[in-house]
Amino acid sequence: MAAGCEGIAPPTLGERTVGEEGEPVKPFTPVKAKEIIMSLQQPAIFCNMVFDWPSRHWTAKHLSKVLEGKQIRFRMGLRGTGTVPQYETECSYVDATLEEFLTWNCDQSSISGPFKDYEHSKFWAYADYKYFVTLFEDKTDVFQEVVWSDFGFPGRNGQESTLWIGSFGAHTPCHLDSYGCNLVFQVQGRKRWHLFPPEDTPFLYPTRIPYEESSVFSKINVVNPDLKRFPQFQKARRHMVTLSPGQVLFVPRHWWHYVESLDPVTVSINSWIELEEDHLARVEEAITRMLVCTLKTAEDPHHRRTWLNPTEVEETSHEVNSCYLNSAVCAFFDHCEKAKAVEMQALSANGAEPRVQEEHMEVEQAQGPSLTSRAEKQEAASLFGTDLIPVTPASEERGGALEGDSEESVSSNGGHFAELPCARRQQTSKGASALTEPLAPRGPMAHSRVFVSTDDLLDCLVNPQVTRMVAQLLIQGKSCDTF
Repeated sequence: MAAGCEGIAPPTLGERTVGEEGEPVKPFTPVKAKEIIMSLQQPAIFCNMVFDWPSRHWTAKHLSKVLEGKQIRFRMGLRGTGTVPQYETECSYVDATLEEFLTWNCDQSSISGPFKDYEHSKFWAYADYKYFVTLFEDKTDVFQEVVWSDFGFPGRNGQESTLWIGSFGAHTPCHLDSYGCNLVFQVQGRKRWHLFPPEDTPFLYPTRIPYEESSVFSKINVVNPDLKRFPQFQKARRHMVTLSPGQVLFVPRHWWHYVESLDPVTVSINSWIELEEDHLARVEEAITRMLVCTLKTAEDPHHRRTWLNPTEVEETSHEVNSCYLNSAVCAFFDHCEKAKAVEMQALSANGAEPRVQEEHMEVEQAQGPSLTSRAEKQEAASLFGTDLIPVTPASEERGGALEGDSEESVSSNGGHFAELPCARRQQTSKGASALTEPLAPRGPMAHSRVFVSTDDLLDCLVNPQVTRMVAQLLIQGKSCDTF
Protein backbone atom coordinates (compact mmCIF):
# COMPACT_ATOMS: atom_id res chain seq x y z
CA MET A 1 0.00 0.00 0.00
CA ALA A 2 1.33 3.43 -0.88
CA ALA A 3 2.95 5.57 1.78
CA GLY A 4 0.61 7.86 3.67
CA CYS A 5 -2.52 5.82 3.02
CA GLU A 6 -2.77 4.79 6.65
CA GLY A 7 -2.85 8.39 7.89
CA ILE A 8 -0.33 10.01 10.19
CA ALA A 9 1.27 9.05 13.46
CA PRO A 10 -0.61 10.33 16.49
CA PRO A 11 0.84 13.52 17.93
CA THR A 12 2.14 13.94 21.42
CA LEU A 13 -0.76 15.16 23.55
CA GLY A 14 1.16 16.42 26.56
CA GLU A 15 2.55 14.70 29.61
CA ARG A 16 0.41 11.97 31.16
CA THR A 17 0.03 11.91 34.90
CA VAL A 18 1.75 8.87 36.39
CA GLY A 19 0.47 7.09 39.49
CA GLU A 20 2.42 5.67 42.40
CA GLU A 21 3.07 2.39 40.61
CA GLY A 22 4.19 4.06 37.40
CA GLU A 23 0.88 3.52 35.60
CA PRO A 24 -0.56 6.50 33.67
CA VAL A 25 -3.51 8.19 35.36
CA LYS A 26 -6.33 9.90 33.50
CA PRO A 27 -6.65 13.62 34.27
CA PHE A 28 -10.38 13.42 35.07
CA THR A 29 -12.37 10.83 36.97
CA PRO A 30 -15.61 9.68 35.35
CA VAL A 31 -17.59 11.79 37.83
CA LYS A 32 -15.56 14.94 37.11
CA ALA A 33 -15.64 14.37 33.32
CA LYS A 34 -19.45 14.09 33.41
CA GLU A 35 -19.71 17.25 35.53
CA ILE A 36 -17.70 19.11 32.91
CA ILE A 37 -19.81 17.75 30.04
CA MET A 38 -23.10 18.61 31.75
CA SER A 39 -22.09 22.13 32.77
CA LEU A 40 -19.77 23.38 30.03
CA GLN A 41 -21.49 25.59 27.45
CA GLN A 42 -18.64 25.74 24.90
CA PRO A 43 -16.81 23.08 22.88
CA ALA A 44 -13.68 21.61 24.45
CA ILE A 45 -11.11 18.90 23.77
CA PHE A 46 -10.32 16.16 26.28
CA CYS A 47 -6.73 14.89 26.12
CA ASN A 48 -5.17 11.76 27.67
CA MET A 49 -8.54 10.15 28.36
CA VAL A 50 -8.57 7.28 25.84
CA PHE A 51 -4.97 6.03 25.73
CA ASP A 52 -6.00 2.62 27.08
CA TRP A 53 -9.10 2.12 24.91
CA PRO A 54 -8.76 -0.92 22.60
CA SER A 55 -10.48 1.13 19.87
CA ARG A 56 -7.46 3.47 19.94
CA HIS A 57 -5.97 1.14 17.30
CA TRP A 58 -8.99 1.06 14.99
CA THR A 59 -7.31 2.25 11.81
CA ALA A 60 -9.17 1.70 8.55
CA LYS A 61 -6.75 -1.12 7.74
CA HIS A 62 -7.48 -2.82 11.06
CA LEU A 63 -11.24 -2.43 10.56
CA SER A 64 -11.03 -3.88 7.05
CA LYS A 65 -9.80 -7.13 8.67
CA VAL A 66 -12.38 -7.03 11.46
CA LEU A 67 -15.24 -6.57 8.99
CA GLU A 68 -13.94 -9.35 6.72
CA GLY A 69 -15.04 -7.96 3.38
CA LYS A 70 -18.40 -6.61 4.55
CA GLN A 71 -19.79 -4.02 2.16
CA ILE A 72 -20.34 -0.49 3.44
CA ARG A 73 -22.12 2.39 1.73
CA PHE A 74 -19.82 5.30 0.87
CA ARG A 75 -21.05 8.79 0.03
CA MET A 76 -19.17 10.17 -2.98
CA GLY A 77 -18.66 13.91 -3.29
CA LEU A 78 -16.90 16.11 -5.80
CA ARG A 79 -13.79 18.02 -4.84
CA GLY A 80 -13.62 21.61 -5.98
CA THR A 81 -14.95 24.98 -4.99
CA GLY A 82 -18.41 26.49 -4.89
CA THR A 83 -20.74 28.44 -2.67
CA VAL A 84 -23.63 25.93 -2.54
CA PRO A 85 -23.58 23.25 0.20
CA GLN A 86 -23.11 19.73 -1.12
CA TYR A 87 -25.98 18.09 0.72
CA GLU A 88 -26.22 14.31 0.95
CA THR A 89 -29.06 14.34 -1.58
CA GLU A 90 -26.59 15.80 -4.10
CA CYS A 91 -24.05 12.99 -3.68
CA SER A 92 -23.67 9.59 -5.32
CA TYR A 93 -23.37 6.37 -3.32
CA VAL A 94 -21.14 3.31 -3.66
CA ASP A 95 -21.29 -0.03 -1.84
CA ALA A 96 -17.76 -1.31 -1.26
CA THR A 97 -15.52 -3.02 1.28
CA LEU A 98 -13.00 -1.09 3.34
CA GLU A 99 -10.23 -2.91 1.49
CA GLU A 100 -11.60 -1.65 -1.84
CA PHE A 101 -11.87 1.86 -0.36
CA LEU A 102 -8.23 1.81 0.79
CA THR A 103 -7.05 0.59 -2.62
CA TRP A 104 -8.97 3.35 -4.42
CA ASN A 105 -7.89 5.92 -1.86
CA CYS A 106 -4.23 5.17 -2.58
CA ASP A 107 -4.97 5.77 -6.28
CA GLN A 108 -4.30 2.14 -7.12
CA SER A 109 -7.75 1.51 -8.54
CA SER A 110 -8.15 -0.40 -11.77
CA ILE A 111 -10.85 -0.06 -14.41
CA SER A 112 -13.01 -2.51 -12.44
CA GLY A 113 -14.44 -2.36 -8.97
CA PRO A 114 -17.10 -0.26 -7.22
CA PHE A 115 -15.07 2.99 -7.47
CA LYS A 116 -14.26 2.66 -11.17
CA ASP A 117 -16.44 5.65 -12.12
CA TYR A 118 -14.85 7.95 -9.54
CA GLU A 119 -11.43 9.41 -10.28
CA HIS A 120 -9.57 9.72 -7.00
CA SER A 121 -8.23 13.18 -7.77
CA LYS A 122 -11.77 14.50 -8.35
CA PHE A 123 -13.83 12.74 -5.66
CA TRP A 124 -13.83 12.04 -1.95
CA ALA A 125 -15.54 9.13 -0.18
CA TYR A 126 -17.22 9.09 3.22
CA ALA A 127 -18.63 6.12 5.10
CA ASP A 128 -20.50 8.25 7.61
CA TYR A 129 -23.17 7.67 10.21
CA LYS A 130 -22.48 3.90 10.50
CA TYR A 131 -24.14 2.60 13.64
CA PHE A 132 -22.13 -0.07 15.46
CA VAL A 133 -25.22 -2.19 16.09
CA THR A 134 -25.67 -2.60 12.33
CA LEU A 135 -22.04 -2.59 11.25
CA PHE A 136 -20.89 -5.15 13.83
CA GLU A 137 -24.16 -7.05 14.24
CA ASP A 138 -22.31 -10.40 14.20
CA LYS A 139 -19.28 -9.14 16.20
CA THR A 140 -20.88 -7.54 19.23
CA ASP A 141 -17.77 -8.16 21.34
CA VAL A 142 -16.17 -5.08 19.73
CA PHE A 143 -18.72 -2.89 21.52
CA GLN A 144 -16.63 -3.18 24.69
CA GLU A 145 -13.62 -1.60 22.97
CA VAL A 146 -15.25 1.83 23.23
CA VAL A 147 -15.38 2.91 26.88
CA TRP A 148 -17.61 5.97 27.27
CA SER A 149 -17.94 5.04 30.95
CA ASP A 150 -14.61 6.86 31.42
CA PHE A 151 -16.58 10.06 30.78
CA GLY A 152 -19.16 9.28 33.43
CA PHE A 153 -21.71 7.25 31.47
CA PRO A 154 -21.69 3.72 32.96
CA GLY A 155 -22.48 0.92 30.55
CA ARG A 156 -22.20 3.16 27.50
CA ASN A 157 -19.96 1.67 24.81
CA GLY A 158 -19.90 1.00 21.09
CA GLN A 159 -23.52 -0.11 21.12
CA GLU A 160 -24.51 3.56 21.43
CA SER A 161 -21.89 4.81 18.96
CA THR A 162 -21.41 5.50 15.26
CA LEU A 163 -18.33 5.13 13.04
CA TRP A 164 -17.07 7.58 10.41
CA ILE A 165 -14.41 6.70 7.79
CA GLY A 166 -13.42 9.20 5.12
CA SER A 167 -10.82 10.23 2.57
CA PHE A 168 -9.16 13.63 2.21
CA GLY A 169 -11.78 16.34 1.62
CA ALA A 170 -14.74 14.28 2.89
CA HIS A 171 -17.08 16.46 4.89
CA THR A 172 -20.53 16.94 6.35
CA PRO A 173 -22.70 19.96 5.48
CA CYS A 174 -23.01 22.52 8.26
CA HIS A 175 -25.83 21.50 10.60
CA LEU A 176 -26.95 21.26 14.21
CA ASP A 177 -28.25 18.18 16.00
CA SER A 178 -31.65 18.54 17.65
CA TYR A 179 -30.94 15.93 20.32
CA GLY A 180 -28.28 15.62 22.97
CA CYS A 181 -24.66 16.71 23.12
CA ASN A 182 -21.86 15.03 21.22
CA LEU A 183 -18.61 13.26 22.18
CA VAL A 184 -16.26 12.56 19.25
CA PHE A 185 -13.18 10.34 19.56
CA GLN A 186 -10.62 10.86 16.76
CA VAL A 187 -8.92 7.55 16.01
CA GLN A 188 -6.98 8.05 12.76
CA GLY A 189 -6.02 11.15 10.76
CA ARG A 190 -7.14 14.69 11.52
CA LYS A 191 -10.43 16.49 11.10
CA ARG A 192 -11.09 20.20 11.10
CA TRP A 193 -14.22 21.34 12.90
CA HIS A 194 -15.97 24.65 12.16
CA LEU A 195 -18.37 25.36 15.05
CA PHE A 196 -20.93 28.11 15.66
CA PRO A 197 -22.89 28.73 18.91
CA PRO A 198 -26.68 28.23 19.14
CA GLU A 199 -27.25 31.98 19.46
CA ASP A 200 -25.92 32.40 15.90
CA THR A 201 -28.68 30.23 14.40
CA PRO A 202 -30.35 33.18 12.56
CA PHE A 203 -27.00 33.97 10.91
CA LEU A 204 -26.66 30.37 9.63
CA TYR A 205 -29.93 30.54 7.63
CA PRO A 206 -31.43 27.24 8.89
CA THR A 207 -33.46 24.97 6.61
CA ARG A 208 -35.13 21.55 6.95
CA ILE A 209 -34.72 20.65 3.29
CA PRO A 210 -33.24 18.12 2.78
CA TYR A 211 -35.27 16.69 5.66
CA GLU A 212 -33.68 14.43 8.23
CA GLU A 213 -34.99 13.95 11.73
CA SER A 214 -32.79 15.71 14.31
CA SER A 215 -30.66 17.55 11.72
CA VAL A 216 -31.16 21.24 10.94
CA PHE A 217 -29.02 22.19 7.93
CA SER A 218 -27.54 25.55 7.00
CA LYS A 219 -28.07 27.00 3.53
CA ILE A 220 -24.48 28.25 3.62
CA ASN A 221 -21.22 26.67 2.53
CA VAL A 222 -19.35 27.93 5.58
CA VAL A 223 -15.89 27.44 4.02
CA ASN A 224 -16.86 29.42 0.91
CA PRO A 225 -19.94 31.50 1.76
CA ASP A 226 -21.98 33.58 -0.65
CA LEU A 227 -22.09 36.76 1.41
CA LYS A 228 -24.19 38.62 -1.14
CA ARG A 229 -26.98 36.09 -0.74
CA PHE A 230 -26.40 35.48 3.00
CA PRO A 231 -25.02 38.75 4.40
CA GLN A 232 -25.99 38.00 8.02
CA PHE A 233 -23.45 35.17 8.10
CA GLN A 234 -20.74 37.77 8.68
CA LYS A 235 -22.12 38.13 12.22
CA ALA A 236 -21.59 34.45 13.03
CA ARG A 237 -18.84 33.61 15.52
CA ARG A 238 -16.80 30.81 13.99
CA HIS A 239 -14.90 28.52 16.36
CA MET A 240 -12.32 26.35 14.60
CA VAL A 241 -10.25 23.41 15.81
CA THR A 242 -8.28 20.53 14.33
CA LEU A 243 -8.98 17.26 16.13
CA SER A 244 -6.02 14.84 16.22
CA PRO A 245 -5.82 11.10 17.02
CA GLY A 246 -6.29 10.35 20.70
CA GLN A 247 -8.35 13.47 21.38
CA VAL A 248 -12.06 13.62 22.25
CA LEU A 249 -14.11 16.65 21.24
CA PHE A 250 -17.11 17.72 23.29
CA VAL A 251 -19.79 19.49 21.23
CA PRO A 252 -22.51 21.08 23.42
CA ARG A 253 -26.20 20.95 22.58
CA HIS A 254 -27.30 22.81 19.45
CA TRP A 255 -23.84 23.94 18.37
CA TRP A 256 -23.60 24.14 14.57
CA HIS A 257 -20.74 22.18 13.01
CA TYR A 258 -19.11 21.54 9.65
CA VAL A 259 -16.48 18.77 9.68
CA GLU A 260 -13.84 18.07 7.03
CA SER A 261 -11.14 15.38 6.71
CA LEU A 262 -7.58 16.70 6.41
CA ASP A 263 -5.64 13.46 5.89
CA PRO A 264 -5.73 10.59 3.34
CA VAL A 265 -7.72 8.42 5.79
CA THR A 266 -9.73 9.54 8.82
CA VAL A 267 -11.56 7.39 11.37
CA SER A 268 -13.80 8.79 14.12
CA ILE A 269 -16.17 7.34 16.71
CA ASN A 270 -18.93 9.41 18.26
CA SER A 271 -21.84 9.09 20.66
CA TRP A 272 -24.74 11.46 21.26
CA ILE A 273 -25.43 11.88 24.97
CA GLU A 274 -29.11 12.18 25.85
CA LEU A 275 -30.20 15.30 27.71
CA GLU A 276 -33.27 16.35 29.67
CA GLU A 277 -34.18 18.83 26.92
CA ASP A 278 -34.55 16.02 24.36
CA HIS A 279 -38.09 15.20 25.52
CA LEU A 280 -39.48 18.50 24.25
CA ALA A 281 -37.13 18.44 21.25
CA ARG A 282 -38.76 15.21 20.08
CA VAL A 283 -42.14 16.92 20.06
CA GLU A 284 -40.64 19.75 17.98
CA GLU A 285 -39.15 17.21 15.58
CA ALA A 286 -42.46 15.39 15.25
CA ILE A 287 -44.20 18.66 14.36
CA THR A 288 -41.49 19.39 11.79
CA ARG A 289 -41.78 15.91 10.32
CA MET A 290 -45.53 16.18 9.87
CA LEU A 291 -45.37 19.60 8.20
CA VAL A 292 -42.48 18.77 5.87
CA CYS A 293 -43.88 15.42 4.77
CA THR A 294 -47.41 16.73 4.30
CA LEU A 295 -46.38 19.64 2.11
CA LYS A 296 -43.60 17.93 0.14
CA THR A 297 -45.54 14.75 -0.66
CA ALA A 298 -48.54 16.85 -1.71
CA GLU A 299 -46.24 18.81 -3.99
CA ASP A 300 -44.58 15.78 -5.63
CA PRO A 301 -45.38 12.41 -4.03
CA HIS A 302 -43.30 10.43 -6.54
CA HIS A 303 -39.96 12.17 -5.99
CA ARG A 304 -39.46 12.21 -2.25
CA ARG A 305 -35.72 11.54 -2.64
CA THR A 306 -35.28 15.08 -3.91
CA TRP A 307 -36.14 16.41 -0.44
CA LEU A 308 -35.72 13.44 1.91
CA ASN A 309 -32.17 12.84 3.13
CA PRO A 310 -30.79 9.39 2.19
CA THR A 311 -30.35 8.51 5.88
CA GLU A 312 -34.07 9.13 6.51
CA VAL A 313 -35.65 5.84 5.42
CA GLU A 314 -38.76 5.63 7.58
CA GLU A 315 -42.30 5.69 6.18
CA THR A 316 -43.55 9.24 5.73
CA SER A 317 -47.33 8.87 5.39
CA HIS A 318 -49.57 11.29 7.25
CA GLU A 319 -51.01 8.50 9.40
CA VAL A 320 -47.57 7.35 10.52
CA ASN A 321 -46.44 10.92 11.18
CA SER A 322 -49.57 11.58 13.23
CA CYS A 323 -48.78 8.55 15.39
CA TYR A 324 -45.21 9.77 15.68
CA LEU A 325 -46.36 13.16 16.98
CA ASN A 326 -48.80 11.64 19.45
CA SER A 327 -46.12 9.26 20.73
CA ALA A 328 -43.71 12.14 21.25
CA VAL A 329 -46.29 14.15 23.20
CA CYS A 330 -47.25 11.15 25.35
CA ALA A 331 -43.58 10.40 26.04
CA PHE A 332 -43.09 14.00 27.13
CA PHE A 333 -45.97 13.83 29.61
CA ASP A 334 -44.83 10.40 30.87
CA HIS A 335 -41.40 11.83 31.55
CA CYS A 336 -42.90 14.79 33.42
CA GLU A 337 -45.07 12.49 35.54
CA LYS A 338 -42.07 10.33 36.49
CA ALA A 339 -39.96 13.39 37.28
CA LYS A 340 -42.78 14.76 39.44
CA ALA A 341 -43.12 11.44 41.27
CA VAL A 342 -39.38 11.29 41.96
CA GLU A 343 -39.45 14.87 43.27
CA MET A 344 -42.39 14.12 45.57
CA GLN A 345 -40.65 11.03 46.96
CA ALA A 346 -37.48 13.01 47.62
CA LEU A 347 -39.42 15.78 49.37
CA SER A 348 -41.35 13.28 51.43
CA ALA A 349 -38.17 11.48 52.49
CA ASN A 350 -36.64 14.79 53.57
CA GLY A 351 -39.79 15.89 55.39
CA ALA A 352 -40.19 18.93 53.15
CA GLU A 353 -43.47 20.36 51.94
CA PRO A 354 -44.18 19.74 48.24
CA ARG A 355 -44.31 22.90 46.22
CA VAL A 356 -47.64 24.04 44.79
CA GLN A 357 -48.03 22.93 41.19
CA GLU A 358 -49.13 25.43 38.60
CA GLU A 359 -52.27 24.69 36.62
CA HIS A 360 -50.24 24.68 33.42
CA MET A 361 -46.88 23.00 33.06
CA GLU A 362 -43.89 25.28 32.80
CA VAL A 363 -42.79 24.25 29.35
CA GLU A 364 -40.48 27.22 28.98
CA GLN A 365 -38.12 25.67 31.52
CA ALA A 366 -37.75 22.58 29.36
CA GLN A 367 -37.16 24.27 26.04
CA GLY A 368 -33.53 25.27 26.40
CA PRO A 369 -30.30 23.85 27.83
CA SER A 370 -30.28 23.17 31.54
CA LEU A 371 -29.12 26.30 33.30
CA THR A 372 -26.14 25.85 35.57
CA SER A 373 -25.06 28.27 38.25
CA ARG A 374 -22.29 30.77 37.60
CA ALA A 375 -20.15 28.95 40.17
CA GLU A 376 -20.51 25.64 38.28
CA LYS A 377 -19.52 27.29 35.02
CA GLN A 378 -16.52 28.95 36.62
CA GLU A 379 -15.48 25.65 38.18
CA ALA A 380 -15.62 23.91 34.78
CA ALA A 381 -13.69 26.74 33.13
CA SER A 382 -11.00 26.59 35.82
CA LEU A 383 -10.22 23.02 34.73
CA PHE A 384 -8.95 24.13 31.32
CA GLY A 385 -5.31 23.23 30.81
CA THR A 386 -3.19 20.64 29.04
CA ASP A 387 -5.88 17.96 29.40
CA LEU A 388 -9.01 20.04 28.71
CA ILE A 389 -8.62 22.55 25.91
CA PRO A 390 -11.37 25.11 25.18
CA VAL A 391 -12.40 25.71 21.58
CA THR A 392 -12.32 29.48 21.14
CA PRO A 393 -13.54 31.79 18.35
CA ALA A 394 -11.34 31.61 15.25
CA SER A 395 -10.99 35.39 14.85
CA GLU A 396 -12.64 38.69 15.64
CA GLU A 397 -13.89 38.87 12.05
CA ARG A 398 -16.53 36.28 12.90
CA GLY A 399 -18.18 34.68 9.85
CA GLY A 400 -17.41 35.29 6.22
CA ALA A 401 -14.97 33.72 3.81
CA LEU A 402 -11.88 31.98 5.13
CA GLU A 403 -8.42 33.08 4.14
CA GLY A 404 -6.69 30.03 2.65
CA ASP A 405 -2.96 29.89 3.35
CA SER A 406 -1.49 26.41 3.47
CA GLU A 407 -2.22 22.78 4.26
CA GLU A 408 0.02 22.80 7.30
CA SER A 409 -1.00 21.08 10.51
CA VAL A 410 -2.93 23.16 13.00
CA SER A 411 -3.04 22.75 16.73
CA SER A 412 -6.18 22.36 18.79
CA ASN A 413 -5.63 25.85 20.18
CA GLY A 414 -5.87 27.52 16.79
CA GLY A 415 -3.12 28.52 14.39
CA HIS A 416 -3.23 28.71 10.62
CA PHE A 417 -6.33 27.52 8.83
CA ALA A 418 -6.40 26.25 5.27
CA GLU A 419 -9.45 26.31 3.04
CA LEU A 420 -10.06 22.87 1.63
CA PRO A 421 -11.65 22.51 -1.79
CA CYS A 422 -15.28 21.66 -1.20
CA ALA A 423 -17.45 20.76 -4.13
CA ARG A 424 -20.85 22.36 -4.43
CA ARG A 425 -23.33 21.61 -7.17
CA GLN A 426 -25.96 24.28 -7.68
CA GLN A 427 -29.43 23.17 -6.69
CA THR A 428 -31.72 23.58 -9.65
CA SER A 429 -35.07 22.72 -8.04
CA LYS A 430 -36.61 24.92 -5.41
CA GLY A 431 -40.00 23.31 -5.68
CA ALA A 432 -42.30 23.41 -8.67
CA SER A 433 -45.34 24.62 -6.81
CA ALA A 434 -45.99 28.36 -6.92
CA LEU A 435 -48.93 30.72 -6.68
CA THR A 436 -50.69 30.69 -10.04
CA GLU A 437 -52.31 34.04 -9.38
CA PRO A 438 -49.96 35.92 -7.07
CA LEU A 439 -51.24 39.17 -5.65
CA ALA A 440 -49.53 42.20 -7.15
CA PRO A 441 -47.58 43.90 -4.38
CA ARG A 442 -48.03 47.61 -3.87
CA GLY A 443 -45.26 50.14 -3.95
CA PRO A 444 -41.88 49.90 -5.69
CA MET A 445 -42.09 46.11 -6.18
CA ALA A 446 -45.37 46.22 -8.08
CA HIS A 447 -43.56 45.70 -11.39
CA SER A 448 -42.20 42.26 -10.43
CA ARG A 449 -43.96 38.92 -9.96
CA VAL A 450 -43.30 37.23 -6.61
CA PHE A 451 -43.51 33.44 -6.45
CA VAL A 452 -43.46 31.50 -3.20
CA SER A 453 -42.32 27.88 -3.48
CA THR A 454 -43.13 25.07 -1.07
CA ASP A 455 -39.57 25.28 0.24
CA ASP A 456 -39.94 29.02 0.85
CA LEU A 457 -43.02 28.33 2.96
CA LEU A 458 -41.36 25.45 4.79
CA ASP A 459 -38.34 27.56 5.67
CA CYS A 460 -40.73 29.76 7.64
CA LEU A 461 -43.07 27.11 9.05
CA VAL A 462 -40.37 24.74 10.34
CA ASN A 463 -37.81 27.30 11.40
CA PRO A 464 -36.47 26.02 14.76
CA GLN A 465 -37.80 29.12 16.55
CA VAL A 466 -41.30 28.56 15.14
CA THR A 467 -41.49 24.83 15.92
CA ARG A 468 -40.31 25.54 19.46
CA MET A 469 -43.20 27.97 19.99
CA VAL A 470 -45.68 25.56 18.40
CA ALA A 471 -44.46 22.73 20.63
CA GLN A 472 -44.88 24.92 23.71
CA LEU A 473 -48.42 25.89 22.73
CA LEU A 474 -49.29 22.26 21.98
CA ILE A 475 -47.94 21.01 25.31
CA GLN A 476 -49.58 23.84 27.27
CA GLY A 477 -52.92 23.16 25.63
CA LYS A 478 -52.78 19.45 26.34
CA SER A 479 -51.51 19.95 29.89
CA CYS A 480 -54.96 21.25 30.85
CA ASP A 481 -56.35 17.76 30.25
CA THR A 482 -53.38 15.94 31.81
CA PHE A 483 -52.57 17.75 35.05
